[in-house]
Amino acid sequence: MNKNFKEAFEKTRIAGSIAAGALDEVSKIVKPGISTNEIDKTCYEYINDHKAYSAPLYYRGFPKSCCTSVNHVVCHGIPSEKILRDGDIMNVDVTALKEGWHGDTSRMFKVGEVSVKADKLIQTTYEAMMKAIKVVKDGVLLGDIGSAIQSHVESNGFSVVQDFCGHGIGQSFHQEPNVLHYGKKGTGEKIKSGMIFTIEPMINLGRFETKTLKDGWTAVTKDKTLSAQFEHTIGVTNEGYEIFTLSSDQIN
Repeated sequence: MNKNFKEAFEKTRIAGSIAAGALDEVSKIVKPGISTNEIDKTCYEYINDHKAYSAPLYYRGFPKSCCTSVNHVVCHGIPSEKILRDGDIMNVDVTALKEGWHGDTSRMFKVGEVSVKADKLIQTTYEAMMKAIKVVKDGVLLGDIGSAIQSHVESNGFSVVQDFCGHGIGQSFHQEPNVLHYGKKGTGEKIKSGMIFTIEPMINLGRFETKTLKDGWTAVTKDKTLSAQFEHTIGVTNEGYEIFTLSSDQIN
């Protein structure tokens, strides 16, 4: 790995660790009765305390420090005074910007006791992300990543959202390549050692179609069924991959 790649990996590793730590803090407070604004405050304060910046805040006009996507919200849910209730599921998506580099990650949280269907959806989404990550190495095609996700998800009776995708990340929040979460093996761009990007499948209990609400951000399932998402920022190495957003509290 050349010097530039080494620096990029080192900086992303630091930013990714801070982002993962913010989600660890969220895990300590999630329970019925708290608001999504309280989650936003927790993320902002943790990231700020680690001398980093919450990249979503004011990004293209986004008003909060993280995204809180509850139940049928697919992604980009805006924290508010909305109160979490027993049985809700929620994705929290954070990105820490530290010394000019980004670390982007999201995780699902269960609020109290959730349904069997919701539990299976969350587990399948996590498994799909990890199966895709394990495909990654120098020379692999992006279609192989999408295929790993789609085949696992559809074999479990769920659907893959097609309106959003993973993305390259580094000193810019979003850059090439686009990492689709569906596709065919043996197709797409070849990934190379040194690349850094996110894998962040969004999986629906029902159909894959989504729509964006009037706020211009909140994406929901068209059929109002539950949606789940996990996300890691990863780097491509000659031998495989490195996950930059691993959490000490997370099962991986």
